[in-house]
Amino acid sequence: MTAGPLRRFAAGRTLALGAVLALALPGTAYANTVSVTVKTPGATSGPATGNSEISTHADCASGLASGGGVNQAIGTGASVNGNHVNGTSPSSDGTTEYTGSTGVVGTDVTHWLGIGGSGGQVNASFSTTPYAMCFTSNLINHTQVVMNKANTPTAGATAGRVTATCPANTRLLGGGARTTPGNTGSLKVIASFPTFDNSAHSYGARAAANGETNPDSWSAVGWDSGANAGDYTYAYAICSGSGITVTGATVTVRYAEVSGPTSGSTGQTATVGCGGNDGKLVSGGAAISAGSVTTTDFTGPGSGGDHLNGSFPSTSGGAAVADGTTTAAYWTAASHTGGQSSPGTDTAVWALCADDGV
Repeated sequence: MTAGPLRRFAAGRTLALGAVLALALPGTAYANTVSVTVKTPGATSGPATGNSEISTHADCASGLASGGGVNQAIGTGASVNGNHVNGTSPSSDGTTEYTGSTGVVGTDVTHWLGIGGSGGQVNASFSTTPYAMCFTSNLINHTQVVMNKANTPTAGATAGRVTATCPANTRLLGGGARTTPGNTGSLKVIASFPTFDNSAHSYGARAAANGETNPDSWSAVGWDSGANAGDYTYAYAICSGSGITVTGATVTVRYAEVSGPTSGSTGQTATVGCGGNDGKLVSGGAAISAGSVTTTDFTGPGSGGDHLNGSFPSTSGGAAVADGTTTAAYWTAASHTGGQSSPGTDTAVWALCADDGV
């Protein structure tokens, strides 16, 4: 996809770019471009013990993390049913998590965490791979992380949703999700998606639909087959920095939903991509649910053991892209059932695509 000019200015008109002031000369164009590079260190083995998790990170050597993802090798045998995503989320240094006070918790983040969890069984095939979407723009040259959290889910097989909303006059670029504690083998992330803080989207309970533009919020959903009073779910919104004029930049949502997995011990994938006029892929999301997540409030899938195994930048065929890729245009969601059947369950995927403005 080709980046177009961001804005054209008459003589004397200025544009604030964070702390930078650019003055356009008569008859000239202010050339703004968006570029995105995928960074990943590859797979880290684990989790290696039951009811545990591992954390690994991808880092942007240049640019800022507009979002990120995680992918798991899920192994073989019965243990595959308990290998799940516990988090895909920003970090200040590749280790530290934003789990304290809510609100704006970080700025200009360049690290992304991939957190894989296990149930009661493990095997040597398990691994966790993080992905960072490293975003560079002459317009959005600063970002901020907004975090929200809730003590949820506390009832078994109940969707525990929480939503983080960007400050006014900023653009949502991506988001993430996390569940804690990590030693509860049945607790996991089952959804991480863009949305809007308005009544039409039930203030984050309904996801952004295909073709909608400029969502302002990100929702995360935690899921636990048991009832645990100490469960927490965290949502992260990656937003443009304060003081940046973003009216000329558009973020477009691409969304797809497929049926399944419905049989026990099986998986499903869904892939969606940016259109030719959408701009660059900057982030994405995934969910396993009872379906229709853009038209009804989010409802959990058909079985307490259902989980995600991946949400990551990919090829059109659903294969994860390599480190250093600058042309990623698709996002893939990977879901899996536990050992039980899961009637009526669907897998959903989102891609967020940012243009260069007009």
